Amino acid sequence: MRENYIDQVYDVVAMIPEGRVSTYGAIADYLALGSARMVGWALNKSFSATIEVPAHRVVNSKGELSGRNSFAHPKMMEELLKLEGVQVKKDKVVDFTKVLWKPAEHL
Repeated sequence: MRENYIDQVYDVVAMIPEGRVSTYGAIADYLALGSARMVGWALNKSFSATIEVPAHRVVNSKGELSGRNSFAHPKMMEELLKLEGVQVKKDKVVDFTKVLWKPAEHL
């Protein structure tokens, strides 16, 4: 894994399988440094990164699309998740616990 915290966040997010979501906190816990807010900060920077980061797969601990306003338009995060088969209703992932992917359990 790379040494830069932002790159480490990107590496973990890139491993979230299509059709699944993870949380800012689960990623922060896996990396064992920083906080959920730092993961959010790193993902916000991903929009200007030279690599593609599937930031749409990261939600808050309640399954809410809290990062939706960082996308080109507020519904884009939901649209990307729906294309992958993740159901969203009122800016929240439906059956959140069923599609939740925790890096500590899979990496």
